[in-house]
Amino acid sequence: MYTVDLIALIERHGLCPHLYADDMQIYGSCPPSAVHDLQLRLSACMDDVHFWMQFNRLQLNTNKTELLWCTTARRQHQLPRSAFRIGSAEIIPTTAVRDLGICIDADLSMRSHVQRTVAGCFAILRQLRSIRRSVSLSVFQTLVVALVLTFLDYGNATLFRLPAYLLNRLQSVLIALARSIAGLRRSAHITDALASFHWLRAAERIKLKLAVIVYRALHSSSQHCTSTSV
Repeated sequence: MYTVDLIALIERHGLCPHLYADDMQIYGSCPPSAVHDLQLRLSACMDDVHFWMQFNRLQLNTNKTELLWCTTARRQHQLPRSAFRIGSAEIIPTTAVRDLGICIDADLSMRSHVQRTVAGCFAILRQLRSIRRSVSLSVFQTLVVALVLTFLDYGNATLFRLPAYLLNRLQSVLIALARSIAGLRRSAHITDALASFHWLRAAERIKLKLAVIVYRALHSSSQHCTSTSV
């Protein structure tokens, strides 16, 4: 409840706050011609937030503060690149930020999130391959589903309508997992192995997650949408 005043303070500047635990996010939007005005409002808002936190014996962690300007790739050159002042610190605008495990690019392309997800999945798979011969097939498959597929599916509802080349990168993780479980070489056909595991393709997994979220939202379900491994 102690953050109620902070929410009202941010809204007075015409900005939208989002607080989650000790994480605070401030959003604002404007047409391209009003970027400078938005920057001034955001700067004034952060000054008030900084003062409010000092008055309430709290500390704003400028080392973890990030600024992201979002627009299409064609308009990226129109965005300000100058440092943003918060108290005595200056924040350089970044090209991507991480929000609850989801990496968001300045052009909202989700390329960074896909790259990190694919790299993380292959890193886990390399570790699992080192114990492939030490465990049974059922145990190895359970580890793959629990450690890799869960990581692959986390937050994938935000990836709806990705370009085909990014979906193919996610699909490459599923193909590599199937080869590892089935013990197939890279030159071997993978279609039958994928069918035997009853795994949905990367694009289908995204649609399923989004459909489940929408269904539960419409039916006021309080259950969390867990990752699927089908």
